[in-house]
Amino acid sequence: MAMLGYALLAAVALVPVAANSAPIVAPVEVMVLGAYHFGNPGLDTHNVKVDSVLIPKRQRDLDRVAKALAMFRPTHVMVEMQSEAPDFAIAEYASFNDAMLAKEANEIVQIGYRTARQAGLKTVNGIDEQSKDGEPDYYPYSKVQETAAKFGQTAALEALGVPVVAWLKNFEAAQKTHSVGQMLLKMNDPAGIQGNMDSYYGMLAIGDRDAQTGADLNAAWYLRNAKIFGKLMQVAKPGDRVLVVYGGGHGFWLRHFAGLVPGYRNVDVLPYLAKAK
Repeated sequence: MAMLGYALLAAVALVPVAANSAPIVAPVEVMVLGAYHFGNPGLDTHNVKVDSVLIPKRQRDLDRVAKALAMFRPTHVMVEMQSEAPDFAIAEYASFNDAMLAKEANEIVQIGYRTARQAGLKTVNGIDEQSKDGEPDYYPYSKVQETAAKFGQTAALEALGVPVVAWLKNFEAAQKTHSVGQMLLKMNDPAGIQGNMDSYYGMLAIGDRDAQTGADLNAAWYLRNAKIFGKLMQVAKPGDRVLVVYGGGHGFWLRHFAGLVPGYRNVDVLPYLAKAK
């Protein structure tokens, strides 16, 4: 009986496992470009003063950026804009032309649309998520400030912004000698201010046992970015290559999801930007 048992085990071992395995599915490759706001809307807690990107020199810079990003061969370009279409298609992109590039100082147009055209895409997807009628508030910073004032934590809260302000001043000054491609390299540098969550995580201590508004802000910011990536997932199919053009502050979480969600792979944008310097 022992010999028969060994024979059966050997026979089982010889059965090809691959015959019953699920087919290999190509991952969705996601490349996140964290951009600074060319139009400088002043909506962030700390805002950078941006030189005009509409002048010929900057337009040449942006052409190089688009050509470099198009080397990724994106099947989708997704941007920081909301769309009610079933696939989040942005209607405005259908009328995109050089005249729009000459007057619209917005990274969605200047990088998103420009790169999509360079890649031969007929659609750009707007996957942004915003508060509806003020609820939920995805960045309740004013509540954090109120709590900090109540518990004598204002100095600690303001200290979290010091490195951010210093980085932004350095960034503003660098525009005088750097191309747009070089500025985007700074914005997407994992060792830079956008590569970590220090200022966010520092806010976790703001409040007390009952009023943990710093933790609330972190949870709300995570939720907004999770919903953004969720919209990306509703459009992307296995084997797609998705270029995401978004405000730099979203980069940490969007890359987090791209790198950890099963079936997705994060692609480093820096080698592509290096070609645009």
